Amino acid sequence: MLTVWGRKSSSNVQALMWCIGELGLAYERIDAGFKYGVNDTPEFLAMNPNGTVPVLREDDGEPLWETGAILRYLTTQYGDDAFWPKDARRRAQIDKWTEWAKINIAMNFTGPVFWRAVRTAPALRDEKAIIAAIAALGTKLDIAESQFGRHRFLAGDNLTLADIQFGHVLYRYFEIDIQRPAHPRLERYYENLTERPAFQEHVMVSYEELRVL
Repeated sequence: MLTVWGRKSSSNVQALMWCIGELGLAYERIDAGFKYGVNDTPEFLAMNPNGTVPVLREDDGEPLWETGAILRYLTTQYGDDAFWPKDARRRAQIDKWTEWAKINIAMNFTGPVFWRAVRTAPALRDEKAIIAAIAALGTKLDIAESQFGRHRFLAGDNLTLADIQFGHVLYRYFEIDIQRPAHPRLERYYENLTERPAFQEHVMVSYEELRVL
C-alpha cells in the first residue's frame, strides 16, 4: 500500500497521483500543504525536512520526496517496459523528454503564467509579464508540437513517464483565461489525455481554492 501526503490541487501531487492511477496501484492520500497544514508538523518534517508535498511512503519503508524521484521509483518498480524501459539506452530517450518537460514546460508555466494569472490578485497582475511568459512558453511548446507530428505521445507512440511530467500541466494551461498560441497537434494530444480515466480523476481537478481574488 502506498501512502501519499499532498493536496489534490498541487500540480506535483497531480503528477504523482496520475502516475499511480496509470500504474493501477493501491494508495491512500492524505491532504497536506496549503490550507490543509500537516506539512509543518514535526511528524511530517521528520519524513521531509523541506516541508513540501508530495511525500510517499510504501508500507513501512523510508519516505520519498521530490516528485521526479518518486515517479522514477514507482515506474522502475511497477511500470512495464513501454512506460519505463529497463534498457538504459531506451530509458534515456524517455528520460530526456521527462526532464525537458519538467524544466521547460512545468517550470515555465507554473510560476511565470499560472501564479501571475490565477494566484495573484487582479489589481496586482502584470499583464505584460503574463503575455511575455506565454510567448516564451509557446516557443517550448513548438518543440512538442513538432514531436507530435512524428509520435502520438511525447517520447514515442506509447504513454510514458515523459507524458506524466508534460501532460499534468496542460489542464490548467488550457483552462485558465489566457490567449494561447496555436498548437493544433498539442490540442489533439491534450484531448486524448482527457479521455484517460486516471487523468480525469487526478489532473482535471479544480484549482479554485488557489485563486486570489
